[in-house]
Amino acid sequence: MAGPLEQFEVNTIVPLEVAGYDISITNSAVYMAITLLTIMFFMVGGMRKTALVPGRWQSSVEMCYEFIAKMLGDTAGPDGRKYFPFVFTLFMFILAANLIGMVPWVHAFTVTSHIAVTFAMAFFIFIGVTIIGFIKHGIGFLKFFVPGDAPVALLPLLVVIEVVSYLSRPISLSVRLFANMVAGHTMLKVFGGFVVSLAAAGGVLAVGSIVPFAFIVALTGLELLVACLQAYVFAVLTCIYLNDALHMH
Repeated sequence: MAGPLEQFEVNTIVPLEVAGYDISITNSAVYMAITLLTIMFFMVGGMRKTALVPGRWQSSVEMCYEFIAKMLGDTAGPDGRKYFPFVFTLFMFILAANLIGMVPWVHAFTVTSHIAVTFAMAFFIFIGVTIIGFIKHGIGFLKFFVPGDAPVALLPLLVVIEVVSYLSRPISLSVRLFANMVAGHTMLKVFGGFVVSLAAAGGVLAVGSIVPFAFIVALTGLELLVACLQAYVFAVLTCIYLNDALHMH
């Protein structure tokens, strides 16, 4: 039986090497492409025939649009509207990748279960927000690390704490998403192994396999909730970081 961590292995599908660099197409790359195609199909298909009284598909697309627009407006204010395309794309990519990884029976690969993917997104956000902060405020952006009305004697310590806190943003942002995806999918695989083992044992043990199967059903519902929640958390924290860069508070 496959181990619970084998589902996270990156496997080469089409080996490619250019100038000594391995740029092989892997299952991770394939599922990233599937994620993007799924988002394009959902968005373009829902808005292909726009109507004054929207149908279910169009309503779903508009609901996603309005949800992110409101979240960005509430957290970053009017100045953050120009960054809506990026935040919306980020949210939809993470949400779609999380949900596609939940599809059973097709050996679906969860792209966001790899720290390399989540850290790449988080680090890009960190660099981008920092650049926006310096463009908006110039060298005055460094005042962000100096708490207002703080005692002068404590300023050296507080500045160090603020800098460390700021530099840890890409780590906390990436690890939160990665850890939640890995933990949930591992639990599902473990309980799935219990079901198969007990059912194969036969007799009373086979009847007992109903218990871990019930846990799988409950965990699947919880994992679907976590998949949506983690996409929201990643997006809302991005909006908060944008607000810090734009408004210095």
